[in-house]
Amino acid sequence: MAVLVTGIAGFIGMHAAAHLLARGETVIGIDNFNDYYPVDLKEARVAELERLGGDRLAVHRADIGDEAALVTALADADFDRVVHLAAQAGVRYSIDNPAAYIRSNVAGHLGILEIARHRSVRHLVYASSSSVYGANKAMPFRVEDRVDHPISLYAATKRADELMSETYAHLFRVPQTGLRFFTVYGPWGRPDMALWKFTKAILEGRPIDVYNHGDMRRDFTYIDDIVAGVIASLDNPPADDGEPKAGGFVTPHRVYNIGNNRPELLMELIGEIEDACGRKAQLNLLPMQDGDVHETYADISAIADELGYAPTTGICTGVGNFVSWYRQFYGV
Repeated sequence: MAVLVTGIAGFIGMHAAAHLLARGETVIGIDNFNDYYPVDLKEARVAELERLGGDRLAVHRADIGDEAALVTALADADFDRVVHLAAQAGVRYSIDNPAAYIRSNVAGHLGILEIARHRSVRHLVYASSSSVYGANKAMPFRVEDRVDHPISLYAATKRADELMSETYAHLFRVPQTGLRFFTVYGPWGRPDMALWKFTKAILEGRPIDVYNHGDMRRDFTYIDDIVAGVIASLDNPPADDGEPKAGGFVTPHRVYNIGNNRPELLMELIGEIEDACGRKAQLNLLPMQDGDVHETYADISAIADELGYAPTTGICTGVGNFVSWYRQFYGV
């Protein structure tokens, strides 16, 4: 039976769908193709999936935040697992356009939960975020840590998703895994992310904005490592056995961190981009932005112990792969 992938035209959604297609799965995708960043990139991702999947891929254009549109789009679709990656992304954009986050991340998540409930799906894997840890000082971030002090609306919506999922696991026994992603990067990435912005500016000879004067650390995680965690989670749903799960739940619901388990200085990332581009960056040093955090660092022991997750791609290789893809895609 097929796998439903929401946000299939997005960065992680495209890569997850490509992996599923490569192993012979049938994939049903849904995406609203919004203009948060250029739609032509989303169209290109889907075109690549169509090339890979042929008639094993069907893509529906609908907004998961519109319950009626969601139900109509999937009325004739037959699937038994869901990889739910659709969301309004971006910490800073949530300050300017909060309504988009409630529609996509809260109402949209509820819509997918209802689909999963009424279809009796075998497993729902959904995207959370490292942003839920807010300004927590203890490092590395553990799934057992308290996450009730978000510092952005984006983070608050992702924590709301986790709580709604726990409710559906409790009331309706829907098996679920939430994945707290840590700074995902790689080919086909998002233009609003630092790696993309810096690469574009350096190749065009423009200065780059470096926040907190470069004193920031991120657990940069390469897309192939992220997808490995998504697929391992999908293939191993949590048991409904009343035993404690990662994140402290006793329902068929767990939460994992997926990171590289190795935070890197922002200035080290910039150095790797400079090396890959063969050019030096012009730095515009700025203070910290509202909603940002100084450091992220994932404790991945739960998913490593239970599913054998082990990231393999270092930042030098990952950045090099992205810059090579970027230059080929844009012909620069």
